[in-house]
Amino acid sequence: MSESDTVTGDTSPVRKIIHIDMDAFYASVEQRDNPDLRGKPVAVGGSAERGVVAAASYEARKFGVRSAMPSVTAKRQCPDLILVRPRFEVYKAISRQIRDIFAEHTPVIEPLSLDEAYLDVTENLQGIPLARDVALRIREKIKAETGLNASAGISYNKFLAKLASDHRKPNGQFVISPEMGPAFVEALPVGKFHGIGPATAAKMNALGLFTGLDIRNQTLEFMNANFGKSGAYYYWISRGVDERPVRANRIRKSIGAENTFSTDLDEFDALVTELKPLVDKVWRHCEATGNRGRTVTLKIKFADFEIITRSRSAPTPVAGRDDLERLACGLLEVEMPLPKRVRLLGVSLSALQDGDDPEPQLTFGI
Repeated sequence: MSESDTVTGDTSPVRKIIHIDMDAFYASVEQRDNPDLRGKPVAVGGSAERGVVAAASYEARKFGVRSAMPSVTAKRQCPDLILVRPRFEVYKAISRQIRDIFAEHTPVIEPLSLDEAYLDVTENLQGIPLARDVALRIREKIKAETGLNASAGISYNKFLAKLASDHRKPNGQFVISPEMGPAFVEALPVGKFHGIGPATAAKMNALGLFTGLDIRNQTLEFMNANFGKSGAYYYWISRGVDERPVRANRIRKSIGAENTFSTDLDEFDALVTELKPLVDKVWRHCEATGNRGRTVTLKIKFADFEIITRSRSAPTPVAGRDDLERLACGLLEVEMPLPKRVRLLGVSLSALQDGDDPEPQLTFGI
């Protein structure tokens, strides 16, 4: 990485951002702790009948097994798949060990989940001049102390650092320099952009936007008109620009997921079918971050774009995935019959607390 003091044409210092992502974290921990699982297709998750895959080993990924996939589908695609129940307390302990390694190099750490974080090493505690060398040292120490592999992306902003960490997985690292950034983004399909989901990618494709270059060729006014408050973000990242700071000790207020349907819906059963994967996504994020929440909120956007939200708070944190689904479905059922067809559903969990805080014993629905 070219790590001069300034970006060409700008007088602001170049930041040195690392995105660290553990490789198949949960599954790798299980393979580390059980030699019989090594080299075999492994998925961490619930039962084959009704569970969901939380993580898949690289051996399993060769068969198309991936996180968020129903376990029954995963077993169909990979009959030899070994399903392992999650051990989240073990994963959390290892995550703390890894964060201690991060803290030896920088205090500016923004955890995204148990297995993923941004680090700002512009001024690092070891006085190492090159960010690539900081990343390598961190990865080597993680391997030495935990026996696990990590991948790293190194760049001058968060968006590009995350893209870079995916580029050499597993057990590798990649640098996107200020000179490389704009061209790297130009060639990228919009579906590969962090922050652009399938529905937004489909909308972009319908507008003739297939790559970063296509977005870059649009005006800011066009992006704002078609994508609202996200338009400016897409406009700037297509140019390799992302000024978001690495936020140490970031406090997340809520965990949520939503989906825009290809066809508007109004039947309760059809809406519940769409609601379940959103519940799965929210609960997986709870497990990944160690957070729990007391307030469940249902978001409904109608075909005419009117939005309503309905919430319910519990005296103690929601204890499991099935409890979250029951509460969300209950909020939906109260609104039935709906006055109009629905184009989007969302589920969120707020009033968050850390999973290490005293709370009832968790029951896992996966």
